[in-house]
Amino acid sequence: MLDLTYDAPKPKVIAGATGDWELVIGMEVHAQVASKAKLFSGASTQFGAEPNSNVAFVDAGMPGMLPVINEGCVEMAVRTGLGLKAEINLFSAFDRKNYFYPDLPQGYQISQLYHPIVGEGEVLVEMGNGTARLVRIERIHLEQDAGKSIHDMDPAMSFVDLNRTGVALMEIVSRPDIRGPEEAAAYVGKLRQILRYLGTCDGNMQNGNLRADVNVSVCRPGDYERYQATQDFGHLGTRCEIKNMNSMRFIQAAIDYEARRQIAILEDGGKVDQETRLYDPDKNETRSMRSKEEAHDYRYFPDPDLLPLEIEQAWVDDIAARLPELPDAKKARFINDFGLSDYDASVLTAEVANAAYFEKVAEGRDGKLAANWVINELFGRLKKEDHTIEESPVSPEQLGKIVGLISSDAISGKIAKDLFEIIYTEGGDPEAIVEERGMKQVTDTGAIEAAVDEVIAANPGQVEKAQQNPKLAGWFVGQVMKATGGKANPKAVDSLVKAKLGLE
Repeated sequence: MLDLTYDAPKPKVIAGATGDWELVIGMEVHAQVASKAKLFSGASTQFGAEPNSNVAFVDAGMPGMLPVINEGCVEMAVRTGLGLKAEINLFSAFDRKNYFYPDLPQGYQISQLYHPIVGEGEVLVEMGNGTARLVRIERIHLEQDAGKSIHDMDPAMSFVDLNRTGVALMEIVSRPDIRGPEEAAAYVGKLRQILRYLGTCDGNMQNGNLRADVNVSVCRPGDYERYQATQDFGHLGTRCEIKNMNSMRFIQAAIDYEARRQIAILEDGGKVDQETRLYDPDKNETRSMRSKEEAHDYRYFPDPDLLPLEIEQAWVDDIAARLPELPDAKKARFINDFGLSDYDASVLTAEVANAAYFEKVAEGRDGKLAANWVINELFGRLKKEDHTIEESPVSPEQLGKIVGLISSDAISGKIAKDLFEIIYTEGGDPEAIVEERGMKQVTDTGAIEAAVDEVIAANPGQVEKAQQNPKLAGWFVGQVMKATGGKANPKAVDSLVKAKLGLE
């Protein structure tokens, strides 16, 4: 591992009529556990199924039906906690959160409040330019999701789809360590990346598998430092929660709007009410949903149908031993082992599949050259055609061979691009294609010298200009490459041109 050090980014400052204000943000990210069955039943979690087809008796709240914990979901929560460098609680318990849920038939949510399965952890969020925010995780608890109410199918009635009811969620609660809209989006992005590496959540925000509740407040410069020194929330402003955000862009827009709304209230002599709000992207505004409830309003009490959850340290250790290499460690290794820049390593480790593809291409080859071809040629082409790495028509073995051919001077960079196009559109073995189609680079200095002599003899006026201005020697290199169909070794051409023109 590299010893990477960062400076904390400056907080977002908004200038008000009475002075500057700073933002303070905490987040509650709901990540759907990557499980085929629900948290307390064997019903399927398949997305897009017919409404109300993935519903067991327990999910439907039928009398006498008792929940049974899904061990796989517990393992995923522990795995996530370990990936976030968090404390794993060997004792945890489930509580009933009583609230009117029109799409949760049992009339309460089974969650964890007093004894969560995962304790304090941390996430390092890089912000570029050598800055990063260390966001503390307060806890991760398991809970069941609610269903979905549908209000736009009939003018007089609402419909309910219970397919999501009982699906396992991990609620990842951060401390109020985030100081701006961009940081908030970057935090969710980093969390999503880690979860995908761990395989505990697919991170699909469009399907609602990863969504965030954003707590926003504002304070005067210096107040946040006083909070950090004392951990007294009295130094911070009243927070408002923006519910169910599932877009990085909307998260940033909602935070910016909400902060300015609160500043306007405070500067007008008013008081910010603690409440839950919704963000309307069409109007770019937040609006009140309900007053913010506290724990006692939900009448939490231990679920009588579920015994406390006790797990063994040996089981946790076994899960820890099977953890994959995580993004920060992989990025540091790519920088160390392949000599990559921070930017290139970040691009290549953004997704698990991208990193795996690159490693196969770079195995036993020039890492920097491999990174250049993966990022610029392959990723660029895939993005243009809206394809994922899994849909790439060029396998890592094929691209690796192209990189190898360049490194061995068998082909030039220009020929390599032509070869890449053939492989991308037609497929085949790069080495065989180079042989069959006569694409090998000309390295015979005698043949190259003859081409150089011919170009120089045909352009005496250009020779005189190049001798006066050596930068024009590149024109001759281009002409020789053109004359040889791009097959001449560019380095050999450049050397011979300069020697023949007396520029060395």
